[in-house]
Amino acid sequence: MLLENSVAVISGIGAGLGQELGKAFAREGSKVAISCRNKDRLELFKQELVAQGADVIASSVDVTKAEDCERFVAEILEAFGSIDYLINNAYNPGSASMFEDSNLDDWRQPFEVNVIGSMRMIQACIPPLKESSKASIVNINSMVQKKLLPTQSAYATSKGALSVATKSLAFELGSYGIRANSVNMGWMWGDPVKKSLQGIADSRGIDLKEVVAEVAQGIPLGFIPEDGDCANAIIFLCSDMAKVITGASLDVNGGEFMP
Repeated sequence: MLLENSVAVISGIGAGLGQELGKAFAREGSKVAISCRNKDRLELFKQELVAQGADVIASSVDVTKAEDCERFVAEILEAFGSIDYLINNAYNPGSASMFEDSNLDDWRQPFEVNVIGSMRMIQACIPPLKESSKASIVNINSMVQKKLLPTQSAYATSKGALSVATKSLAFELGSYGIRANSVNMGWMWGDPVKKSLQGIADSRGIDLKEVVAEVAQGIPLGFIPEDGDCANAIIFLCSDMAKVITGASLDVNGGEFMP
């Protein structure tokens, strides 16, 4: 196990990457604290992890609210006594529209969740992270800040801000031994992407396999990476194998986009 005797905090435990992160950290020996806003989904996934032998606590958290983040951290410290890793996976994609047609008030929510929400979680976790000998923050980012797409300007801009914020945190928190990195995810094969591509297939009257093949054509490795394989990149960044890596922005995308 790569992360024995550690405590990992993961926000945004939804279907897809969030749940794969929970499974991966538990598999590698971490006690896991998971959160999202959907209480039913949260409880179901907690029970799934417990059934697999994981040590888990779960709490409904709105990352845009400082009091929620602070309460969550207090619950973790009461249950586990420490925090070693923080994975900010909660996100809001914003509304899809061409910029000239956008209502700029609609830009606030992706910024509130993707940037401010991540920073609120980090602020709440800094005191216990300072006490850890292996402290690591990983912010989950997206390909949209590098591979720009129409109608995604609000989401892309918020994720670009998160990337810069991560580097600033790495610079400021390094003296405490706290590392901060981000990962830029491309297509990830899991329920959310499957549903999205099925919708495209249905609208075009073709089979899902045809749409998947079209997407895979744009990926040098020739397939859409699995959510679980992408989660392993975050495990690496939290492990001792990455103990000198901070301020990095790691592309996890099968080669779909390259700097």
